[in-house]
Amino acid sequence: MPNLDNLKKQAKQYLRWHREGYYPVAAEIRAVLPRFHHLDDGEILKASFKLSDAQELVARHMGFEGWLALKSGAQSMSKPIERTTNGPFLSSTSAQLFVADIQASCDFFTASLGFTVDFVYGDPPFYGQVVRDKAQLALRQVREPVFQGDIREREHLLAAAITVDTGDALKQLFLDFQANHVTFHQTIRKEPWGARNFIVLDPDGNLILFAGPAG
Repeated sequence: MPNLDNLKKQAKQYLRWHREGYYPVAAEIRAVLPRFHHLDDGEILKASFKLSDAQELVARHMGFEGWLALKSGAQSMSKPIERTTNGPFLSSTSAQLFVADIQASCDFFTASLGFTVDFVYGDPPFYGQVVRDKAQLALRQVREPVFQGDIREREHLLAAAITVDTGDALKQLFLDFQANHVTFHQTIRKEPWGARNFIVLDPDGNLILFAGPAG
């Protein structure tokens, strides 16, 4: 069993991330703790989340019903538990953006947002993928509008959400995009739950969120 002190530190880290409004932790809380299943990210980050909740999150990750059960297991097990899975392991995810012209879209993401082209497919190309670090965006060319009118901008419908680890990294990313004359649907701002983010509008009307902690 992992050292109990280390598990306590993990719980405190989850608690800190929640207080800082770090978006990725919201998805993890929703997936693991049943009472948060019906809430979206913003609602989770606004909701009460105590150290006991963070400890339960750690315990359930380890396969226990709760913190007390984990501590009992820690006393009875002599070797560390490795993260295992009984089925296929999901190793990555990629958002898919609908675009009118694959080449024009690739040019935008490489020249303006610092991505590189991973591949394009078709003759002529109708599908491709751009990447930057661990962020992957699939591009699918369509001949007709997928969304009606300006509903995406009116309803703030995100095509993709990309996170960075620090507030400084987010600010630098925003300044880089600004220098490249990128169009913003929303400029950088601090949300009521503590996170900072901004939203890029690509030439095809896709809204791409970049988010990070407020620090």
